[in-house]
Amino acid sequence: MAKAKQPSDGDKKKQSGGPRRRGLAKTLLLYALSAAVWIGIAGGLAVTYFALDLPAIDEAVLTRRPNVVLVDEDQVEIASVGDIYRGVVNLDELPKYVPAAFISVEDRRFYSHGGIDVIGLARAAWSNLRSGHVVQGGSTITQQVAKNLFLTPERTFSRKIREALLAEKLERAFTKDQILTIYLNRVYLGAGTYGLEAASERYFGRPAKDLTVFQAAVLAGLLRAPSRYSPSNDPVQAASRAAVVLSTMVETGAISAAASKAALAGGPASLKAIAAASAHAQARYFVDWILSQVDGFVGAVDRDLIITTTLDTRLQHMAETALDKHLAESGAKLNVEQGAVVTLSPDGAVRAMVGGRSYTDSQFNRATQALRQPGSSFKPIVFLAGIEAGYSPDDIVTDGPISIGGWRPQNFSGKYEGQVTVETALAKSLNTATVRIAEHVGPRAIVAVAHRLGITEDIPAELSIALGSSEVTLLELAGAYTPFANGGEGVTPYGIDLITERSGKVLYRREPGTNGQVIPTDEVGMMNRMMRQVLMRGTGTAAEFGFPAAGKTGTSSDFRDAWFMGFTTDYVTGVWVGNDSGEGMKGVTGGGLPAHIWHDVMSAAHAGREPHELPGL
Repeated sequence: MAKAKQPSDGDKKKQSGGPRRRGLAKTLLLYALSAAVWIGIAGGLAVTYFALDLPAIDEAVLTRRPNVVLVDEDQVEIASVGDIYRGVVNLDELPKYVPAAFISVEDRRFYSHGGIDVIGLARAAWSNLRSGHVVQGGSTITQQVAKNLFLTPERTFSRKIREALLAEKLERAFTKDQILTIYLNRVYLGAGTYGLEAASERYFGRPAKDLTVFQAAVLAGLLRAPSRYSPSNDPVQAASRAAVVLSTMVETGAISAAASKAALAGGPASLKAIAAASAHAQARYFVDWILSQVDGFVGAVDRDLIITTTLDTRLQHMAETALDKHLAESGAKLNVEQGAVVTLSPDGAVRAMVGGRSYTDSQFNRATQALRQPGSSFKPIVFLAGIEAGYSPDDIVTDGPISIGGWRPQNFSGKYEGQVTVETALAKSLNTATVRIAEHVGPRAIVAVAHRLGITEDIPAELSIALGSSEVTLLELAGAYTPFANGGEGVTPYGIDLITERSGKVLYRREPGTNGQVIPTDEVGMMNRMMRQVLMRGTGTAAEFGFPAAGKTGTSSDFRDAWFMGFTTDYVTGVWVGNDSGEGMKGVTGGGLPAHIWHDVMSAAHAGREPHELPGL
């Protein structure tokens, strides 16, 4: 019998290595299985933990910011602030291309996934990786509904987990069409609008059921960046984004290529009108001023409100047009960057308010917030104090050099007119004569008159206030002039007549009336006689427009401010121009640019009206 072959050393190594490797592999597999089990347990516990505090989907609190609508004196809407919702639209009321536009750009697999689109997530991740930044989102429409209705906007991992769990829960509780309906009625589409109906009315002035293919694409395009792609802000960007949406709709079979081409043929041009209307949206400064007061009348705004204001949109447009026109024509060459206009009724109702050249560029309201030196437009208050102290328009006062404690005021012209009447001193805005009157009556008396007429700012009891050194706002100064227009009754400028809930419940109603008689009627007559001469033969002749009117020019030191304040029996209008920086203008006085703006505003405001003589004349 042949001898059995003995294994070599190499064979021994092979035989002994096989079992070892198999043992190691078995050990690793056991560890892996154990780890998987523990990971599964941990994952399950995490899901359970997050699921425990998920809100019940039938207990959603659909909270939103209260919607506040402002209307003018004729009940025409001028602004809507807060979250704007309109009627609920159902899918069967809409053209099929409307929901299709949203599905095509937001969740093209909406009808095939179960709330979480794994394919969509992978596609978005790949696109974002290739571009180096986020260009696509992975959230489905169902996830967005879950996030918008139930969760906070914080970007955390735990919120994302809850969002996914809620999405699956929504899919079990509602049909796809129900989820899409909720989405289309709750999605934010810019300009404070929530839902298709509100956005359709806001941008296109029509119900959602009447949207065109192009308009549907514009609204769907807003989802990525509502401000950037808003047709009100940038019609070119909005049209470009709509073209992308239309292309996607073609890809998904929602519309044909021919339909897309037809939509693009005339659609983009239609957006220009929307942008133009938005650019000329009126009374934004006025709206801000009104909203700042609402809490004081009705407390915290926690419900929808309708505020009836005093605004006259016709006058508002006139004031905006006049300011724009003159600053465009003369602003650059005269180094004037800003201006403001206020028009009041004789009872103090604000009929127009322009707080600056461009609300888009600056929301600072120069009519209500800017404290500026009024210069000689403060002089009527000084002369009224003089009248109360015994002066009359025909009394003589000296216009000549004067020195008071080292202060040597001079006339704007540098010349003096000697002996003049009080009326001439005001009409020609003679500084030294004014200071002599102020010295006689005393600065405290002047401060008292200013406060009685409605100026609330602190005014130092110094003689320099006679020349308008103490700062005021345009609105308060206009209010102080109003007693001259109404026969001597004090007013507080106001802009709210009525505040109601949407149901009609009255929360505030302004009672008619003034602050009572603050100037005797005979003194009103004397003041109006003198201020009438400002327009007839004094520093304000550029403001004369053919109606009985009176007023006063004002220019502060180094041409930093220029004013014209004036009135008829119908309106009181104040105009200010200057620079926010305080930089001086190029020789602009109150009798120049402000008087011309005032002239245009008041001429237009009085078109078709009968002239009436000023009180006391």
